[in-house]
Amino acid sequence: MSYFPAFLKLDNKKILIVGGGYIAYEKLEHLLDFTTDISIISMELSEEMTKTIKEKSLCFEKRAYEVGDIKDFAVVIVAVDDISLQAKIFAESKLYNCLCNSVDSVDYCDFIFPSYIKKDDLTIAVSTSGASPAMAKQLRAYIENLIPTTIGEFLREMRELRTTLPKGKERMKMLEEKASKYIKTWSNR
Repeated sequence: MSYFPAFLKLDNKKILIVGGGYIAYEKLEHLLDFTTDISIISMELSEEMTKTIKEKSLCFEKRAYEVGDIKDFAVVIVAVDDISLQAKIFAESKLYNCLCNSVDSVDYCDFIFPSYIKKDDLTIAVSTSGASPAMAKQLRAYIENLIPTTIGEFLREMRELRTTLPKGKERMKMLEEKASKYIKTWSNR
């Protein structure tokens, strides 16, 4: 099954990560590109998780997951090897309308983590719907090499123009031409 590509606004949305190993850390790193309202519950933490939790002042509880832990969260990431716990948390997430991602268990996921590029305001996501995460990773790296370092500066300029010029067809045409001209300069790099 294919996944619908969507970008979620995480402002005022609490996220819970259940687990503290390498995969949990990997998901934490991705989430920190977009929010710091993240809590972690785990019996053990990797060194990287411990360091990041301290550096970012994230909420951490050293304990096992308990029923009801997700009730105040909008998103839960289940990064544990225990498939039965993944299934239980996924089922519980339906009671609280909480989006759930169980790492490496698509049957217990409302969404997946795509391979993505984040450069200032530009975010590009690549997914193979789980068919080949390795291909998504390689394609992401290929696309990332195409994007110039000036993209953030260009996007700030475009944002300014969108907020200062009057709406209408003329503005749309001018912005479209400006974006097209900018991208055409990429092949000259």
